[in-house]
Amino acid sequence: MAMHDFQPDPSVRSKEQPIGCIGAGMIMAECHLAAYKEAGFPVVAIASRTPARAAAVAERWGIGKVHDTPEALIADPSITILDIAYPPDQQPALIRAALKQPHIKGILAQKPLALTLAEAIALRDEAAAAGKILSVNQNMRYDQSMRVLKQILDRGELGEIVFAQIDMHAIPHWQGFLEGYDRLTLANMSVHHLDVLRFLFGDPEEITTLTRKDPRTKFDHSDGITVSTLRFPSGVLALSLEDVWSGPRAEGYRDDQHITFRVEGTAGVAKGTIGWPTGAASTLTYASQKTTKGEWVTPTWGTMWFPHAFIGVMEQLQHAVTTGLSPALSVADNVRTVALIEAGYRSIAEGRTVRLSEIKTD
Repeated sequence: MAMHDFQPDPSVRSKEQPIGCIGAGMIMAECHLAAYKEAGFPVVAIASRTPARAAAVAERWGIGKVHDTPEALIADPSITILDIAYPPDQQPALIRAALKQPHIKGILAQKPLALTLAEAIALRDEAAAAGKILSVNQNMRYDQSMRVLKQILDRGELGEIVFAQIDMHAIPHWQGFLEGYDRLTLANMSVHHLDVLRFLFGDPEEITTLTRKDPRTKFDHSDGITVSTLRFPSGVLALSLEDVWSGPRAEGYRDDQHITFRVEGTAGVAKGTIGWPTGAASTLTYASQKTTKGEWVTPTWGTMWFPHAFIGVMEQLQHAVTTGLSPALSVADNVRTVALIEAGYRSIAEGRTVRLSEIKTD
């Protein structure tokens, strides 16, 4: 198949459902709303913890209605999709309020869905009982390099996959609210990589996670730098490393923040970069004995993870609400990512490999 047959970005199939947004911080103002404007998704209302900030964001993006509180927005009958960008300790209460509203058909929640696996399972089951579509914003699945990599894997161009790794040395400028949580990197940064490894290779059988406190992190925490090794039923061995206070960071130092990935197969290799630390597009290059005659080929695209991946995230929920089909990012699938994180924390606590069969999600 020719290179131009890759689809780094999904097509927009549905965009008629009116959206109400909760949150007016960076991720909403710079990513969600930028993506929605480009795709033509109708955002009709916004609210946040700070009404003045919500009003400023509404003016910037042409949103017609500003509610004083998130609860008032949830009660607004003009919205059918609720889009939440709020701290995870406060998110479950907002989801539960939305599940009670007949006019809300779909909810887009942030990851982590909840701070515990038990809470995530409860939200999954409560959404099912309410007949609502609850979807979780695992936006790295819509990074262009990850989508093209998945297409290469699905075509078998690399043969049997042997090994994969994601190597992160980049600073996500932690949200201040995370300083009060007892879980840091695995739950809030590794969640991207562990979820995308599930997207690429399915559910792993086991995980081994090591961590250390990072002396460069300015607040108390348990998991600073994390290294997780995953084994999949297919035999794939995968490594996910998160160094989230990449250094040195002294004034005048030209930093080398980066996120790279590599997938090795019996018939080829794919490798690339995730672009957000440098504000660039992600990249991918691959060589296949089957399809490129061993030559390195580099598909290209004109879009980026931030903000364009958020088009795909909202589109899959818009389409699910409009058609009644299951969303691509279902809460049931996300619970399995939360279970993988839980297994990683158990591995840290007990100093051993944890099989996913030990973590119950029934």
